[in-house]
Amino acid sequence: MPTRPTYINAMSYTARLRAKYLNEVVPALVKQFGYKNIMEVPKLVKISVNKGLGDANQNKKLLDDTVEELRKITGQHPVVSKAKKSISNFKLREGMPVGVFVTLRGDTMYEFLDRFITLALPRERDFKGVSDKSFDGRGNYTLGLKEQIIFPEIDIDKVERIGGMDISFVTTAKTDAEAYALLKEMGIPFVRRDQK
Repeated sequence: MPTRPTYINAMSYTARLRAKYLNEVVPALVKQFGYKNIMEVPKLVKISVNKGLGDANQNKKLLDDTVEELRKITGQHPVVSKAKKSISNFKLREGMPVGVFVTLRGDTMYEFLDRFITLALPRERDFKGVSDKSFDGRGNYTLGLKEQIIFPEIDIDKVERIGGMDISFVTTAKTDAEAYALLKEMGIPFVRRDQK
């Protein structure tokens, strides 16, 4: 009698960094900050990847390339942001594309963060760690990258123009110290404070 095939339950999948957050980061933060309730522990809510286009109104291919690059990097289709008003000095009319962004949540966010920490950041030239000075005072952190080619999904031979992007980490932390501790425990390699 043949055996019945086994199926993998898609609901049982947990991203590696989500499991790390639940099993390692939460207990470490409770110990460090003395939270009374587990719901007080800060968590990562979303990651926003944003890339400005500059002169996309003269070059339509630049917009298409940027959308494709962000789609490859994040695994999610990006949204094109458009100018809200016209500015004649910048040759900008209302409705022209000015940037491209992606907002990641859930397992997609954790998978992107995992690839970013383990694959992309070590490929940056002269990498010593990321600065800890970009917190906004409300527990959110923004990191600027100079080149998109640090991501392994980007084929450097097909890149027409090298450009940077901003990555924002939005957390539920109330202070920068809590957000710093959360992101450090998650694996973001901040520059050691004694090396500055």
